[in-house]
Amino acid sequence: MSLTLLVIIVVAGIAAVVIAVHLTGGSARAQLDGQEAARKRFAEDFPDLVPASVWLTKDRCAAILGLNGGRIGIVHALGGKFLTRLVTADDLVGTPRANDAIVRVRLRDFTWRGGVLAFDDVEEARAVESAFAALRKAALWEKDR
Repeated sequence: MSLTLLVIIVVAGIAAVVIAVHLTGGSARAQLDGQEAARKRFAEDFPDLVPASVWLTKDRCAAILGLNGGRIGIVHALGGKFLTRLVTADDLVGTPRANDAIVRVRLRDFTWRGGVLAFDDVEEARAVESAFAALRKAALWEKDR
Protein backbone atom coordinates (compact mmCIF):
# COMPACT_ATOMS: atom_id res chain seq x y z
CA MET A 1 0.00 0.00 0.00
CA SER A 2 1.37 3.37 -0.95
CA LEU A 3 1.99 6.05 1.65
CA THR A 4 -0.32 8.47 -0.15
CA LEU A 5 -3.22 6.02 -0.01
CA LEU A 6 -2.56 5.33 3.68
CA VAL A 7 -2.61 9.06 4.49
CA ILE A 8 -5.90 9.49 2.60
CA ILE A 9 -7.48 6.55 4.49
CA VAL A 10 -6.34 7.91 7.88
CA VAL A 11 -7.56 11.45 7.14
CA ALA A 12 -10.93 10.14 5.87
CA GLY A 13 -11.29 7.92 8.97
CA ILE A 14 -10.60 10.80 11.36
CA ALA A 15 -13.00 13.06 9.47
CA ALA A 16 -15.71 10.38 9.60
CA VAL A 17 -15.33 10.00 13.38
CA VAL A 18 -15.48 13.79 13.92
CA ILE A 19 -18.60 14.09 11.76
CA ALA A 20 -20.28 11.14 13.53
CA VAL A 21 -19.61 12.67 16.97
CA HIS A 22 -20.98 16.02 15.84
CA LEU A 23 -24.12 14.55 14.25
CA THR A 24 -24.92 12.49 17.36
CA GLY A 25 -24.83 15.57 19.59
CA GLY A 26 -21.35 15.08 20.99
CA SER A 27 -20.35 18.65 20.19
CA ALA A 28 -23.43 20.26 21.75
CA ARG A 29 -22.63 22.76 24.50
CA ALA A 30 -24.35 22.31 27.85
CA GLN A 31 -26.84 24.97 28.93
CA LEU A 32 -28.45 25.84 32.24
CA ASP A 33 -32.25 25.78 32.34
CA GLY A 34 -32.39 28.60 34.85
CA GLN A 35 -31.15 29.86 38.20
CA GLU A 36 -32.31 26.75 40.03
CA ALA A 37 -30.35 24.53 37.63
CA ALA A 38 -27.23 26.60 38.34
CA ARG A 39 -27.81 26.29 42.09
CA LYS A 40 -28.25 22.50 41.84
CA ARG A 41 -25.18 22.02 39.67
CA PHE A 42 -23.05 24.12 42.03
CA ALA A 43 -24.43 22.20 45.04
CA GLU A 44 -23.21 18.91 43.53
CA ASP A 45 -19.61 20.04 44.04
CA PHE A 46 -20.07 22.44 46.96
CA PRO A 47 -23.04 21.16 49.02
CA ASP A 48 -22.24 23.32 52.07
CA LEU A 49 -22.35 26.61 50.16
CA VAL A 50 -25.71 28.24 49.47
CA PRO A 51 -25.83 30.94 46.78
CA ALA A 52 -27.46 34.20 47.84
CA SER A 53 -27.73 35.39 44.22
CA VAL A 54 -27.36 33.90 40.75
CA TRP A 55 -26.64 35.68 37.48
CA LEU A 56 -27.03 33.66 34.26
CA THR A 57 -25.26 34.61 31.08
CA LYS A 58 -27.27 35.43 27.99
CA ASP A 59 -26.41 32.12 26.31
CA ARG A 60 -27.19 30.19 29.54
CA CYS A 61 -23.80 28.44 29.37
CA ALA A 62 -22.48 30.03 32.57
CA ALA A 63 -23.65 31.37 35.90
CA ILE A 64 -21.99 33.54 38.52
CA LEU A 65 -23.16 32.79 42.05
CA GLY A 66 -22.84 35.26 44.89
CA LEU A 67 -22.19 33.26 48.05
CA ASN A 68 -22.50 34.19 51.70
CA GLY A 69 -19.29 35.53 53.17
CA GLY A 70 -18.49 37.52 50.02
CA ARG A 71 -17.32 34.52 47.99
CA ILE A 72 -18.15 33.80 44.37
CA GLY A 73 -18.96 30.55 42.61
CA ILE A 74 -18.89 29.89 38.89
CA VAL A 75 -20.71 27.25 36.86
CA HIS A 76 -19.42 27.20 33.29
CA ALA A 77 -20.12 24.87 30.37
CA LEU A 78 -17.17 23.07 28.85
CA GLY A 79 -18.58 21.04 26.01
CA GLY A 80 -21.46 18.94 27.27
CA LYS A 81 -20.40 19.14 30.93
CA PHE A 82 -20.18 21.85 33.56
CA LEU A 83 -17.12 23.10 35.37
CA THR A 84 -17.68 24.57 38.82
CA ARG A 85 -15.28 26.84 40.65
CA LEU A 86 -15.12 28.58 43.98
CA VAL A 87 -13.31 31.82 43.24
CA THR A 88 -11.17 33.70 45.75
CA ALA A 89 -9.51 37.07 45.27
CA ASP A 90 -6.18 35.29 44.76
CA ASP A 91 -7.66 33.41 41.78
CA LEU A 92 -8.42 36.65 39.92
CA VAL A 93 -6.06 38.33 37.51
CA GLY A 94 -7.13 41.93 37.97
CA THR A 95 -10.66 42.95 38.81
CA PRO A 96 -13.34 41.99 36.27
CA ARG A 97 -14.92 45.02 34.67
CA ALA A 98 -18.32 45.41 33.05
CA ASN A 99 -18.52 47.03 29.66
CA ASP A 100 -22.15 47.36 28.61
CA ALA A 101 -23.65 43.91 29.33
CA ILE A 102 -20.28 42.11 29.12
CA VAL A 103 -17.91 41.15 31.93
CA ARG A 104 -14.42 39.90 31.23
CA VAL A 105 -13.07 37.53 33.88
CA ARG A 106 -9.46 36.33 34.00
CA LEU A 107 -8.42 33.59 36.41
CA ARG A 108 -5.13 32.00 37.40
CA ASP A 109 -6.74 28.54 37.23
CA PHE A 110 -5.09 26.53 34.44
CA THR A 111 -8.24 24.45 33.81
CA TRP A 112 -10.28 27.53 32.90
CA ARG A 113 -8.57 30.87 32.40
CA GLY A 114 -11.85 32.80 32.41
CA GLY A 115 -13.56 34.44 29.51
CA VAL A 116 -16.10 36.91 28.25
CA LEU A 117 -19.49 36.64 29.95
CA ALA A 118 -22.40 38.37 28.21
CA PHE A 119 -25.50 39.07 30.30
CA ASP A 120 -29.05 40.03 29.35
CA ASP A 121 -28.66 43.61 30.48
CA VAL A 122 -26.21 46.16 31.85
CA GLU A 123 -27.63 45.93 35.40
CA GLU A 124 -26.76 42.23 35.67
CA ALA A 125 -23.25 42.86 34.36
CA ARG A 126 -22.77 45.68 36.88
CA ALA A 127 -24.02 43.43 39.71
CA VAL A 128 -21.46 40.76 38.71
CA GLU A 129 -18.75 43.41 38.53
CA SER A 130 -19.74 44.61 42.02
CA ALA A 131 -19.62 41.06 43.39
CA PHE A 132 -16.07 40.59 42.08
CA ALA A 133 -15.05 44.03 43.36
CA ALA A 134 -16.40 43.14 46.83
CA LEU A 135 -14.39 39.92 46.71
CA ARG A 136 -11.19 41.89 46.03
CA LYS A 137 -12.04 44.50 48.64
CA ALA A 138 -12.68 41.86 51.35
CA ALA A 139 -9.33 40.21 50.55
CA LEU A 140 -7.50 43.52 50.87
CA TRP A 141 -9.28 44.23 54.14
CA GLU A 142 -8.21 40.83 55.49
CA LYS A 143 -4.58 41.48 54.54
CA ASP A 144 -4.61 44.85 56.34
CA ARG A 145 -5.86 43.34 59.58
